[in-house]
Amino acid sequence: MFRKFFATILLALVILPASVSAQSRNVWIDGDHGRLSAVIHTPDGKNNFPLVILCHGLTGCKNEFLQAQLAEDLEERGIASIRFDFNGHGKSDGRFQDMTVLNEIEDARRVYEYARDMRGVTSVSLAGHSQGGLVASMLAGQLGARNIKALALMAPAAVIRDYAIAGEFLGSKCDPANPPEYVEIFGAFKLGRNYILTAQTLPIYETAAKYTGSAIVVHGTVDQLVPYGYGLRYHDIYRNSRIELMHGFDHGFTQSTPLVSKIVADFFTSQLK
Repeated sequence: MFRKFFATILLALVILPASVSAQSRNVWIDGDHGRLSAVIHTPDGKNNFPLVILCHGLTGCKNEFLQAQLAEDLEERGIASIRFDFNGHGKSDGRFQDMTVLNEIEDARRVYEYARDMRGVTSVSLAGHSQGGLVASMLAGQLGARNIKALALMAPAAVIRDYAIAGEFLGSKCDPANPPEYVEIFGAFKLGRNYILTAQTLPIYETAAKYTGSAIVVHGTVDQLVPYGYGLRYHDIYRNSRIELMHGFDHGFTQSTPLVSKIVADFFTSQLK
């Protein structure tokens, strides 16, 4: 049942792409495990603009409905974005089995450095869904509010550390003290030993709490992958945040992904323009 539930969400996330803006271009960015495939969206007729980096979740990609829709909604509001595939995902280099939260944080840092050096960019913000939200929260804590203007977390997967400590990952189990070379999740992806071991000691909330800028946390109340209590804790640790609990929404916000995209895009508009 769990696999069917996730498969339904994954299908909705990936195969329903939003239409992309004419002001978009494909680029390659050097990441932690090779090149990262990315798409840059810039608003029409703007020489200077704020920019938001979009981070997808575990097993996801930059072309998910939520990622593409949010990029389009931001572009319509005069805000640029970069959506990219983490190492081992989508079209980026690397093996999924070698991916860890720590090297995804480094990937996101490299994308931040690329965005910071782009001509016309007036500020850089972060948005992340699921594991991408975890990554965005920790990178924001490392870089601080001087470098990250605003932060949006959608169903941020801080539960990953608890999964790793328990040795239970999305339907698969292992000895957390001595995990195998990999465990299979969703019947198609190999989660590596190093992922499990590094996840056990992630200082998630301790790092995230160092971010003092504006933040929004959006979480579904029937999220079976990441219970919404994890989102509430993010809201509690941030000094300047708001929480949007989406009643009856699942982990992928499949009940109305455009509504969630609008909420996040409106938040960035209020903070960046």
